[in-house]
Amino acid sequence: MQIKYCCTYWGCEKDSPDAFVRKVLAAGYTGIEIFLPPQTDSFTKRFVEIWEGMRDQNTDFVFIAQQLTAPSNESVDAYIARMTQSYYELAAYQPSFINAHTGKDFYSFADNCKVIEAALNIGSKTGIRILHETHRGRFSYHAASLLPYLKAFPELELVGDFSHFCAVSESLLEDQQDILQQIIPHVAHIHARVGHAQAAQVNDPFAPEWQHHLSVFEGWWQQILEEKQRTGIQKMTITPEFGPAPYMPLLPFTQQPLGNQWEINRKMMERLQSTLHL
Repeated sequence: MQIKYCCTYWGCEKDSPDAFVRKVLAAGYTGIEIFLPPQTDSFTKRFVEIWEGMRDQNTDFVFIAQQLTAPSNESVDAYIARMTQSYYELAAYQPSFINAHTGKDFYSFADNCKVIEAALNIGSKTGIRILHETHRGRFSYHAASLLPYLKAFPELELVGDFSHFCAVSESLLEDQQDILQQIIPHVAHIHARVGHAQAAQVNDPFAPEWQHHLSVFEGWWQQILEEKQRTGIQKMTITPEFGPAPYMPLLPFTQQPLGNQWEINRKMMERLQSTLHL
């Protein structure tokens, strides 16, 4: 199995598109995961130009477009309308796939199903796969409550970020292993971030006090890859996704981060290249 490691733009917002891409390639990544502003934004226009040039030269380079719908006091139908517009804008860039933050944790099961169905229809029409990230605040916020959606939509593909499950359940999911085994076959992209019982991100996963947590998460990522290989999948993508503040803890008063986000993500990529075995 080929594993493509993607670099998140989250935390690099001060970089221009050209500077960011140069940094990504120099670090050894083979893809980018990014949230793009509206099409009228100059950053987006330049990034798309770069992406189109890279796509022509290297068809294996991965571009993951993130889809986020900002909170708004609106009906489910209004939410779906905004989501739909966003999907079509992103699909026009021809990304490798879209990573979506889908639905709301407070929507009813029926309303979230309506949202998911709309997303599936758009994916079918555009030919661009839409993956749904396991994330707090979304329909996929909790491991057990995700299962009815997977039963209703067995074709659903997920971005596996189990750190959110840990924070919501205030545990390392020791008592939910059977539930995770039902979710793992749906994971098509991995966010390699280590969380703990009280937050979705440890300050530095390579610190000795987080060794057990890192081991648990690596075990889950290994299981995902083994499941993909068992089903004949030839390529998987992983984004080391430790984020800046407020995910990154800060010192009081000085507001200095407790870890170097860029270096942690780069180091995570290098570690997984040697520890994940297929």
